[in-house]
Amino acid sequence: MPEIAEVRTVKSALKKNIIGKTIKDINIIYPNIIKTDLDDFKSILIGKTFKDITTIGKWLIFNLGDYSLVSHLRMEGKYYYRKNSDDIEKHEHIVFNLDNGYDLRYKDVRKFGVMILCKTNEVMNLVEIKKLGLEPDDNSLNEDYLYNLIHKSNKSIKELLLDQSIINGLGNIYVDEVLFASHILPMRCGNSISKEECKSIVNEASRIIKKATLCGGCTIRSYTSSLGVEGTYQNYLMVHTKEGENCKICGTKIKKTRVGGRGTYYCENCQK
Repeated sequence: MPEIAEVRTVKSALKKNIIGKTIKDINIIYPNIIKTDLDDFKSILIGKTFKDITTIGKWLIFNLGDYSLVSHLRMEGKYYYRKNSDDIEKHEHIVFNLDNGYDLRYKDVRKFGVMILCKTNEVMNLVEIKKLGLEPDDNSLNEDYLYNLIHKSNKSIKELLLDQSIINGLGNIYVDEVLFASHILPMRCGNSISKEECKSIVNEASRIIKKATLCGGCTIRSYTSSLGVEGTYQNYLMVHTKEGENCKICGTKIKKTRVGGRGTYYCENCQK
């Protein structure tokens, strides 16, 4: 699943291609992705011009003036920029015909992605957006904020950090990396995490996400570029996908388990 660094990378790549382009028509092949009345979706968006693209955690926000298209890629969603004349490929479900002879196409093998159309001044009031926590590199994210949200919970710290209402944008890859960098076992309960450990989590989350964003995110099996941008942060991963390899810090074999139903990688020596 693309996480915050990958979504920011998609945003930057899309901005180079579609800002200033106008939607001439929309081909809706699999309508269930769109969580807005389909007639409204087409009638409102056709004729609109892409003004800007921003992100909120894992959400892409396409600003088209008075309206915005809010999009979540979920597990495997990708945007492609193709010529109008190119055949529509399997799993390309929503096709925006642009006025420059190209399409913006949304492809999603698993069909889990979501598109919501709303007025631009109402984006922050969407239920899906309002419930989100602070982003990992938000200056307001500190140890007190995190500690107050987790210190009474008997859920694992891995599950809590995947909860988008606590920290918005972290997913399976970066939670594994943050917990390794913080020397914390992912299966520990939230109520066992000290305020000092919360400070470490906050600092490492900010550091890792900033670097991952600069690297264009990770290009691994669960996320690959669709817009000609290949991420390189996979070269810096310490534990995620490293099962059976020697820990780069202590030499202990990296283990894999399941925490909260998610594949989880850790070093039992470095993480306490």
